[in-house]
Amino acid sequence: MRWSGSARVLAQWLLLGAVVGVVCGVSSAVFLWLLEEATRLRERHEALVYALPLAGVVLGWAYGRWGGPIRGGNNLVIDTVHTGDAQVPLRMAPMVLVGTVLTHLFGGSAGREGTAVQMGGSLADQISHRFRAGPDLRRELLAAGIAGGFGSVFGTPIAGAVFGLEVVVVGRLGYEALLPALVASVVGDLVTRGLGIHHTVYPVPGALPLTWDVLGRWLVFAVGVAAVAVVFVEATHRLKALLEKRVPWLPVRMALGGAAVVALWLAAGTDAYLGLGVPGILRAFEDPALPVSAFAWKLVFTAVTLGAGFLGGEVTPLFFIGASLGNVLARVLGLPVDLGAAVGMAAMFAAAANTPLALSLMAVELVGASVLPHVMVVATVAYLLTGHRGIYPLQRIGRGKHGGPVLGRWVPLRELEAQAPGPHGPGGENGGGQGSG
Repeated sequence: MRWSGSARVLAQWLLLGAVVGVVCGVSSAVFLWLLEEATRLRERHEALVYALPLAGVVLGWAYGRWGGPIRGGNNLVIDTVHTGDAQVPLRMAPMVLVGTVLTHLFGGSAGREGTAVQMGGSLADQISHRFRAGPDLRRELLAAGIAGGFGSVFGTPIAGAVFGLEVVVVGRLGYEALLPALVASVVGDLVTRGLGIHHTVYPVPGALPLTWDVLGRWLVFAVGVAAVAVVFVEATHRLKALLEKRVPWLPVRMALGGAAVVALWLAAGTDAYLGLGVPGILRAFEDPALPVSAFAWKLVFTAVTLGAGFLGGEVTPLFFIGASLGNVLARVLGLPVDLGAAVGMAAMFAAAANTPLALSLMAVELVGASVLPHVMVVATVAYLLTGHRGIYPLQRIGRGKHGGPVLGRWVPLRELEAQAPGPHGPGGENGGGQGSG
């Protein structure tokens, strides 16, 4: 009886995980194709950027009219994993897809992981309800949806599986969802690739032994990554909270944000900080003369775009910020520029999203195994130094990063911040959260 019960559960995980993976893979393929077409169109007709404020009005009106139930974005998906509240609306998938593509078409600085995770969570929840899954299985399938979306949109299935487990609770891996998350992420990646999607190929840094001297340099490097990650999180959340307070109507907020991005674009005199910014990431691996201010420009562009309410994610902009910062820090600290870019790229998002293990594995999948000891050191130290803050304020935490008593329940990061401010507590996120994730 025990073996038959275990076999039934295993078969259920394999079947439902594969179904989630297929829908995530198809949705990511459609999304990535549309995103590439939108980026090419904008690059051919740069005057489209001037229409970003108007796009903000249209998107803001549409979200105000139909997007109320999905306004929480990634935070809604994470919160549903914990609370088991009402079903994640199916409308989340098409609305966030269209909204993100339009954001990129008109030059907003945003990423793609938020869109993929929200589509994956929405579709996985539909599957859980269709198969009448119980509360535990539903939570596992939601984690699988997160993993399938993340793994398929970046072509990193192992990192996707771990991200689906690690992002839900800070400092804890939910191994109960490991198999469906792994199946969904691997199947999703295979489906996306099978549909003809090609992911960015990053340069592979040369091997560097981890000596005491190199370790000391990485510790200094990690302090710089953590400091910039904190600035990004604080700037995005504080700007969002300020705009929501001063400009209650979303279409106007997004129009103002769009106008600010246009002004930044004209001031910078380059298209490098619009959209995903993948060429800028690749340049950081190779150019020893990369402008020192590149990471700061991308940070401001992205904070304004997301803080104003435009749709998209944070991963690729944070990759840009981390890679360009890593390029600069490597030059200062006497480290190889390509390795500094690779480590900075992964560690920046690890620190901002509280996912050091997933992003260390992602770095391996993107640039090779030789990066592992270096990125693991930097990502872990930066993760600890950022305190109890992050781009997903509804992440739960059961014990402080720096030790202390067990809290007795999973507490949202923003709630812990309100209860325990201070240098070792969370920073000031104002409980805002990203509307788009």
